[in-house]
Amino acid sequence: MNLLARPTGPGRPKDLEKRAAILESAKDLFTEHGYAGVSMDAIAQAAGVSKLTVYNHFEDKQALFMAAIAAKCEAQLPHEIFEHPPEGTVREQLLAIARAFVALISSKEAVQLHRTLISEGRADPALPGLFYAVGPKRTMDDFAQFLADRNREGQLEVPDVQRAAGHFFNLLKGEQHMRLLIGCGEPLACGECEAHIDSVIDLFLRAYAPGRSV
Repeated sequence: MNLLARPTGPGRPKDLEKRAAILESAKDLFTEHGYAGVSMDAIAQAAGVSKLTVYNHFEDKQALFMAAIAAKCEAQLPHEIFEHPPEGTVREQLLAIARAFVALISSKEAVQLHRTLISEGRADPALPGLFYAVGPKRTMDDFAQFLADRNREGQLEVPDVQRAAGHFFNLLKGEQHMRLLIGCGEPLACGECEAHIDSVIDLFLRAYAPGRSV
């Protein structure tokens, strides 16, 4: 079963515009009111379309929630950045990925969504798993493939790319992300954020640079 969307015929521009409006409204409403507090009727009204149109694009609210998460991730941390990273050194490529990731997880929408998952996960145990599949897991898998490609090119030596991907992103989250989630901190100022990202990349490259001693 396709959990993200149903086929919409020939993909006319009008259909694509409606789908984009539905996704944008869903992202806003899920962030503001949580998953349980949003109905398909409310999403349809916010998007300026009929409820039938919403169901023509998305099978149910669960599928729409997953699609909204995937769209948010793709907008701020696109597949392209992993599959076709910018020209330059591995460090410069890691820097582009790290900046995009930190911007994503530090956004008000992402922080609020994490809080929603924590508060509503008990009532709907499937919800956190759905989020993980289309959000964090997708990012981890993309980065693991990026590392495997750099291994093959001889630019890195990463024995376990999946584990290393987890290390990289959790180092980037650091203490500040926890503080954001529990409401006792603000996103790092630009200079502090850059210093944090640089320190993580320095550590990562010292661990996995070719010819490192073990």
